[in-house]
Amino acid sequence: MGIQTPAATAGLRETKKQETRQLISDHATRLFITQGFEQTTIAEIAAAARVAKKTVTNYFPRKEDLALDHQEQFAASLADAVAARRPGESALAALRRAFADAVAAQDPVAGFSGQRFARMIADSPTLSACLRGLHDQREHHLARALAEATGTRPDDITVQTAAGLLSTVERTLFHRIQMLALAGHSNDQIAHSIAADATRAFDLLEPALSDYATA
Repeated sequence: MGIQTPAATAGLRETKKQETRQLISDHATRLFITQGFEQTTIAEIAAAARVAKKTVTNYFPRKEDLALDHQEQFAASLADAVAARRPGESALAALRRAFADAVAAQDPVAGFSGQRFARMIADSPTLSACLRGLHDQREHHLARALAEATGTRPDDITVQTAAGLLSTVERTLFHRIQMLALAGHSNDQIAHSIAADATRAFDLLEPALSDYATA
């Protein structure tokens, strides 16, 4: 009979936690989509996942965390793209490349969530407000990344303006992807049309930001 090491025990415990978290998230998403976010209670989610209410809130402190479970990744996405820019690549070029990659992968973080998920957000004042807050957080993180890239302060007017312009394009494209999903377009159709939209949108920023924050 084998004896489990502390590391193996800890690994199994972590795996179990991740499985429980995913189980709760899956049941929550199903209920939110079928009966609406505002109408679904934590008690119903707990019952569906066969866990205690406290278990749900331990994994997801806020109800909206159950619906929008990529919040940290979303908020950091633009800043991460700037930090990962290639030698000679500007912040704008890095964000264009990152967006093109996200479209090719049909990444949910870029807005490729599907019609039912997009409808769930659009029909919920709470989730719509939360999403607007996440866009604001993303702009804030981007400003900090641009400040670091240019050796200036995050409250510098050039940094703030550049972050605002870049974030607005990203926000507009995200919203457009969601609107196309709500209209019933498939992810493949959306990816095809949004690529051309992104080219036009990012091109508008080229005269001002083509050389800004170049690595």
